[in-house]
Amino acid sequence: RPDGEVTMHFYDPTHPEARQMFWNLVKKNYLSHGIKIFWLDACEPDMKPADHANLRFHIGSGQAVASLYPLLHAKAFHDGMKAEGEEETVLLCRSAWAGSQRYGAAVWSGDIKSTFEVLTDQVKTGLNMALSGIPWWTTDIGGFHSGDPRTPYFRELIVRWFQYGVFCPLFRLHGVREPLIDHKQGGAGNEVWCFGDEAYEIIRELLFLRERLRPYILKIMQCAHEQGTPPMRPLFVDFPEDPRCWQVDDSFLFGPDLLVAPVTTQGTRERSVYLPAGEFWTHVWTGETHVGGQTLRVPAPLEQIPLYFRGEARLPITAD
Repeated sequence: RPDGEVTMHFYDPTHPEARQMFWNLVKKNYLSHGIKIFWLDACEPDMKPADHANLRFHIGSGQAVASLYPLLHAKAFHDGMKAEGEEETVLLCRSAWAGSQRYGAAVWSGDIKSTFEVLTDQVKTGLNMALSGIPWWTTDIGGFHSGDPRTPYFRELIVRWFQYGVFCPLFRLHGVREPLIDHKQGGAGNEVWCFGDEAYEIIRELLFLRERLRPYILKIMQCAHEQGTPPMRPLFVDFPEDPRCWQVDDSFLFGPDLLVAPVTTQGTRERSVYLPAGEFWTHVWTGETHVGGQTLRVPAPLEQIPLYFRGEARLPITAD
């Protein structure tokens, strides 16, 4: 429009013909040019006010069925890709619903703030997502907005968030950094070398770590595909008989062999870690082995996230 206002409208993803119409546009403008992976931002959709009470979909009233929007929107892409002979569909979605994983939906936690408090919440959020049947999950490492790479606060935050992100099913950096330029050009640099020399050296090693873990990650991803067991999961999934594991929400298992205890508070250089009973655990960095069923106070310098191998398992955490 001449006044620069963008007018948006719902389409009705609950209607098979509407999904086909939408996919035809995607096929013409994207798939035909070789684009086969899609980022479905704002797939709620992002309209305010949503006014669900005033919406009518093909399969029912807005109040009854509007929450199915992201699931059926993903279905439009999945079914369209399959019709074109593409058997592997990957969709990065801002929203999902129970069952969205069957359409290739990988979900991230949205446009979150760059704070330690929000990082703390991400651990719990990711575990709840895993328990909801959606194994592919991620966050914007560093948070999406309000982060200033010039500050010591953010530089510490980005390191701790990267340490956590290495052990999420999907590992990705994203966000708008301050100072902002304008709404078209975005903000400050967001590459891993933009957060200061100390942070860069730590993050650089974490990137290599993620790559060394690739065979293990592929294995646990395959397990999620075949059996539904999420790669990132609460301790009680593997240790249901240990009542203490049902209370832990600040650490988790990444696959069967590695216990991860992220640091999510500013200035923290040690933290408590509970080791599940019925197994013995080896501290990755020191090599010390401990019997499970106890809580330990362990060091957590800025460059190190507390990690424990389960039993006899060993993974290429270090480059040696």
